[in-house]
Amino acid sequence: MPTVQLDDRALVLVTDDDAETLLQNIITTDISSLKTGEVKPGALLAPQGKILFDFLVSRVDTGFRLDCRADVADDLVKRLTLYRLRAKAKIKKQDQALVAVSWGDDSRSSPSDSASSRNESSLLDTRFPEVDVSRHYGKTAGGSDRAEWDALRAAHGIAESGADYELGDAFPHDVLLDQTGGVGLAKGCYVGQEVVSRMQHRGTARRRVLIATGPAALPAPGTEILANGRPLGALGTVAGRTGLAIVRIDRVKDAMAAGNPITADGLELELAIPSWAKFTFPADAASAEGA
Repeated sequence: MPTVQLDDRALVLVTDDDAETLLQNIITTDISSLKTGEVKPGALLAPQGKILFDFLVSRVDTGFRLDCRADVADDLVKRLTLYRLRAKAKIKKQDQALVAVSWGDDSRSSPSDSASSRNESSLLDTRFPEVDVSRHYGKTAGGSDRAEWDALRAAHGIAESGADYELGDAFPHDVLLDQTGGVGLAKGCYVGQEVVSRMQHRGTARRRVLIATGPAALPAPGTEILANGRPLGALGTVAGRTGLAIVRIDRVKDAMAAGNPITADGLELELAIPSWAKFTFPADAASAEGA
């Protein structure tokens, strides 16, 4: 079982009596459905609906743990503190946090069975419906190369900020938080909820994460993806011949329908929706051009 230490992660703890109410009212994740023994993706949005911080959230004895990028952890603490107001909640970055990830083969036990067998330091990463992935906290683990973890994310269509998109530049739908359980579409208000809800109900999400494959090693992350000279998006995480791409799916559909090659730095790509995702290419891409 490959295990990778993630040295670029930090942990923010939100604890005390009002921790659940506070988070439920400001982040995208439906905290009420979060089970012990699992981590779910989530985000804190700007009022305009774009992602300011992304993280994985899990329960601890007295509240919640937010597993986030180390370079933005202090800013996340400050932002959460601004929203705390009079809530009885303690918000702090955990000192000397250790985060690791491990995964098994390409088979996954049922989510409920897998989560129920976990403990507070080893939790099911629910973003991966097709492979059993565990998040580990509080201990040094593993010796596998970080590239193996990036390859797993690329193969399964799991994007993360920094590697695949910039904070402040993407909506939750763009990076599939609506598909991975990172957006509580049925819960009440949270920061940026009106924009996310409108995008969901009108079906106007046009930028999406797709899995890119090529006949040779893909070019570097950030390389523009084109079809007939028209920009579609850009590559994110790259692992050999496979990578992630955040692209306009209406333009991808147009290119495929017209038989125009889709390329990155001259290398022809195939772009596919992750097999577990529930969205599709637009039925009429041309009509969605202004969306």
